[in-house]
Amino acid sequence: MLKSKLKWNFTYNDEMQHDFFFDDIDLSPLTSKLLWRRNITDSESAERFLFPSLDHLHDPFLMEGMKESVERVRQAIKKEENILVFGDYDADGVSATSVMVEALREAGADCDFYIPNRFTEGYGPNEEAFRKAKENGIDVIITVDTGIAAVHEAEVAKELGMDLIITDHHEVQEELPAAYAIIHPKASASYPFQELAGVGVAFKFAQALLGRFPKEFLDLVVIGTIADLVPLKDENRVLASFGLKAISQSPRPGIQALKKICGIDGDCNEETIGFQVGPRINAVGRLQDASPAVDLLLTREPEEAEGLAKLIDQLNKERQKIVSDIAEEAEKILEADESGENDSVIVVAKPGWNPGVLGIVASRLVGRFDRPAIVLGIDEETGEAKGSARSIDAFDLFVNCMKIRGIFKHFGGHAQAAGMTLKIENINELRRELNRLAAEQLTPDDFTQSIDIENTIDIEMLSLKQLEEIDKLSPFGMGNPKPIFHIEHAPKEIRQIGSKQNHLKFQFNKSGTQLDGIAFGMGELYRDISPSSKVEAIGELGINEWNGRKKLQIMIKDIRIAEWQLFDYRGSKYLEKKLAGSNLNNHAALTFEGADSTPFGMDVLDKHTIMNEKDRNLSGLVVLDLPARLDDLAEIIRKVQPEKIYACYRLDDSAFFEKLPTREDFKWFYGMLMKHKTFELSRDASKLASYKGWSKDTLEFISQVFFELDFVRIENGLISLHPSPSKKDLNDSDTYQLKQRKLQVEKKLYYSNYQELKSWFDQYMEQVDLAVKEEVTYGL
Repeated sequence: MLKSKLKWNFTYNDEMQHDFFFDDIDLSPLTSKLLWRRNITDSESAERFLFPSLDHLHDPFLMEGMKESVERVRQAIKKEENILVFGDYDADGVSATSVMVEALREAGADCDFYIPNRFTEGYGPNEEAFRKAKENGIDVIITVDTGIAAVHEAEVAKELGMDLIITDHHEVQEELPAAYAIIHPKASASYPFQELAGVGVAFKFAQALLGRFPKEFLDLVVIGTIADLVPLKDENRVLASFGLKAISQSPRPGIQALKKICGIDGDCNEETIGFQVGPRINAVGRLQDASPAVDLLLTREPEEAEGLAKLIDQLNKERQKIVSDIAEEAEKILEADESGENDSVIVVAKPGWNPGVLGIVASRLVGRFDRPAIVLGIDEETGEAKGSARSIDAFDLFVNCMKIRGIFKHFGGHAQAAGMTLKIENINELRRELNRLAAEQLTPDDFTQSIDIENTIDIEMLSLKQLEEIDKLSPFGMGNPKPIFHIEHAPKEIRQIGSKQNHLKFQFNKSGTQLDGIAFGMGELYRDISPSSKVEAIGELGINEWNGRKKLQIMIKDIRIAEWQLFDYRGSKYLEKKLAGSNLNNHAALTFEGADSTPFGMDVLDKHTIMNEKDRNLSGLVVLDLPARLDDLAEIIRKVQPEKIYACYRLDDSAFFEKLPTREDFKWFYGMLMKHKTFELSRDASKLASYKGWSKDTLEFISQVFFELDFVRIENGLISLHPSPSKKDLNDSDTYQLKQRKLQVEKKLYYSNYQELKSWFDQYMEQVDLAVKEEVTYGL
């Protein structure tokens, strides 16, 4: 057996096993089921999903506050008033700022942008920035991707005589700011879609202001929409789909320079945005003022763009190093913590940690410890701690932190991610209260990361055409996850790959279909997978294209083996090498011949010890030598029920190739004695053995069996018939029985092939399927 690291959640049920088709759309049953899983159950919905259209976008004026905001901006343009775009420092905020600035300038506005410094100002609008804006002659402030919690700052703007227009998409809190206008999907009951990114809201404002669809901004919209992890459905799916096409062909010098520095040669997809473009833009605001990122997206000069792209790439490399160092420090703090105070929710803090990267560190801690994590940087001069939080599916950070809102000086975010500022003396209370809330709400099972599996597939049913059809469901992301599939098959080949041998590559073959499997970071499992075991793997299907050749591939997320495993190392002279790297925790070495040492210092146990121990619960056995009887080993297997058996025995003195004499052989030898009366073993054995084609050992064996049965007497090597032998069977001889048992043992346990040996063990296993042991959830 091999247990999975994740909790596998099979999201399909028997209702979905029948073929499911859409009228008028030519789709395979598999693709149809994937759409059904996404609540797309009719042809019209399927058509809209598979073929996004700009016509599917909603009228921006359906959003409350839009009409008033557009009128106010047009009034500002007419009066030549100054407008300030107040943005955020992440990829969504940067792209939203760029969209808003370009739209305002195209409309004829006199505008500039401002993004607060994460380190000196924190998140969102602040009073000092607003007062400086007023000093600089600003009449209208438009926030993008921020501002919905700026209750105090809205009052400041009103006091200073500036009109504040808030465009945002973050969670609406208890009190709305008293702004001139608020454009927010979740604060607008009349708007059909509430999950736009900050840049999506800015784009809708640009469309309303310009009075046309501004397709030239789509290359910016896609950055924030994908990087901010909003659900890629409805309007977001349309904007992301057309945005990916736009950014792939974008004429913007900044986009071209950024793609070049990322090494993006062809078209962009959601992964290049999410893992290459987005992180680099995010890196700027994590380490310094984010303005260079906006400048990169707005510039029209190729040379300036190239210089800014290089700067941003260098900042990203610095960010990666800082994240790695802080994550290592945080892990050491947690590993050394024996207080139990971080049992349910991790809260870790230290002076000097860069607040700009703590969200990434928190994500790493969630992945490592399977707990919600809050990571705080302490500023001893101000007496405050600033940081970020990430959570697990079962724990809503926003809801639970709002229950203790008074602990924070500033707080905002979503169910799975948040940012906060609090006094240093409140850190312990934060840890204590969140752990209390988590203990009340969560079960031990909630702390195991789960993964949704959309379908179990048969390898022979896969084809390039099928995978290309599944790709029509892209772009994938939040709300439309890339499908995770389940396969179950014995691999034809498993090998370690990578410079450090830290990855695995599988090759599965069935009925002429080959599927390659790549499992990154799982190289250490190589010695724990028997080459002939049936492997269950879950992962993302794709097409690997190399030198013009396309191959089916699954990017493996997790693996498990439901059945017990046999590792066949029989006859090996290099046992230590074979076992090196194997997980031998809770394993014991089994000996029948009294071996007293084993590789790696495992406990050496004999049959008596194993059968009489009650407390020891072994998960595996390393069998060092052969038993005298098959039943001896069978009894142990019945009792232990090992998940793994390593057959590591050798034979230096085999009886298998010495043929067991037949009853006719025994009759012939007895008849020869009756005829000659005596036989001198030492003198005539070689001659007789040669005549009959026996070995000398065979002749001695027959003689010993007859002697034990009292058929003959042996005195000084002279064999003679017993004058009055009793009637006995050959099986009454201990020597005959011992020979039979030895031959049986060698035949079953040593000279059998792999499948024969496994079948012999199988009959003593209870065969409890691991998949039954692990929780499996069905239904939507």
